[in-house]
Amino acid sequence: MGAPSPNLSEALSRILPGGRGVWIPMDHGLSGYPETGLDRMDLVIDSVIEGGADAVVLQKGVLSHQFSRTSWTNFVCHLSASTVHGGFNSQSKVMVGGAEEAVSRGAVAVSGQVNLGDEAEPVMLHDLGLLTSEAWQIGVPTLGMVYPRGPNLSIDPSDSTHGVAHAARVAFEIGCNVVKVPWTGSIESFQIVTSAVPIPVLIAGGVSASFDETLSIVGKSIEAGGSGVCMGRQIFSSDNPSSRVRAVRAIVHEGASLEEAQSFL
Repeated sequence: MGAPSPNLSEALSRILPGGRGVWIPMDHGLSGYPETGLDRMDLVIDSVIEGGADAVVLQKGVLSHQFSRTSWTNFVCHLSASTVHGGFNSQSKVMVGGAEEAVSRGAVAVSGQVNLGDEAEPVMLHDLGLLTSEAWQIGVPTLGMVYPRGPNLSIDPSDSTHGVAHAARVAFEIGCNVVKVPWTGSIESFQIVTSAVPIPVLIAGGVSASFDETLSIVGKSIEAGGSGVCMGRQIFSSDNPSSRVRAVRAIVHEGASLEEAQSFL
């Protein structure tokens, strides 16, 4: 295939300035709706952009609308889909587009998902592999959202990451340029994840008792070698998404303490 396209490096530096990023995924409305915050999508998009988000991840129809409305150039197109109505297949993602189409709709990068341990894991791996191949050829970065969450997971008892290091490795080995994985619960275990791959590792938002706890986890992930966040509901469901983005940015990009980040809230 040869060396990466110069476009790939330029795109990565735009959405991961200094190798770090605050990405806000808002692709959740396809999986299930109503979803708090996504009923006021235009306002939330404007707020997170104003707060300094490095990228926003959207499904392709929403992306086309938002790109047309804002002309913002840091949208990432998520191309995996399933819904809560799928029964046993509700976590079995299928690919619903390609890299060229995503770029034509205004995306700077693409995203695909694999749920390790799901019955449809082989199909998701196949689809993500095809996406990374197409994206590579046209110089477009690929985010891999890889989660160890299916019923067939086979976790080694000695694996303190509970499959998260393997998830990161899957994204890297299949050709992704960035990976999103869950937080593992400790700096020590997350260091195993970040040392497993040479690509940026972003943490998912997950569920925390408070946003202060979330900010603390973000700081720990950076200390463990992480490159930032790909965090959705904890941002877009907020009454003030912009302030939360600023708080996360302070930790990810400026090395702020928890107390310094809290001053933005």
